[in-house]
Amino acid sequence: MNTTNALIASTDWFPLVLSLKVASVATLLALVAGVALGWVFARKRFPGRSVLEAACMLPLVLPPTVIGYAILVAAGRRSPLGNWLREHLDYSIIFSWHGAVVASAVVALPLVLKSASAAFAGVDRSLEAAASTLRQSPFSVFVRVTLPLAWPGILAGTLLAFARAMGEFGASLMVAGSIPKQTQTLSMAIYDAAQSGNDDLALLLVAVTSLLSITVLVLSNRFFSLR
Repeated sequence: MNTTNALIASTDWFPLVLSLKVASVATLLALVAGVALGWVFARKRFPGRSVLEAACMLPLVLPPTVIGYAILVAAGRRSPLGNWLREHLDYSIIFSWHGAVVASAVVALPLVLKSASAAFAGVDRSLEAAASTLRQSPFSVFVRVTLPLAWPGILAGTLLAFARAMGEFGASLMVAGSIPKQTQTLSMAIYDAAQSGNDDLALLLVAVTSLLSITVLVLSNRFFSLR
């Protein structure tokens, strides 16, 4: 027990704090994009819809390194966007915690999108029609009727997205790197501890990660049961 307490006291918890910050911001971005796209895919029919939806779901099946490489190509220092950001704003997402946010948001997006799409598809359209007869605008109907009815499913998917963002490793490593006190998230700290032979620290961080993940999954299951 004394050894465990000493290990906890001496552990640098920066990776945990950074992981929570990265996962929170990434989940917020994924939530906004996922709800918008989920509503479009649930309610609209247009040419190329299935292809666009499949493209949005690709991060679920592609290797994380592919996602990381795609971000580097799109926003790296040699890309048009990355070059513009560097020249005009003196800014780059590469080797910064913002890069980890982008990578985590991309891999978490499909979880929010799929849950939101299913939740919107399950909303009783007659309730929306009834609200429309009360001179409510389409936006008002969405905010007052559609979104509250779909919210449990959306929130369940959002919690899963948060857990996914917390555990992101491959794409974030390619984009942000594993720089101590700057971009080293919890999953990267575990990898570095294992690589350096610090098994006690690796086990402690794995236990913390597992506890957080179990908590999020339990909460997600509760919201899924409310659908």
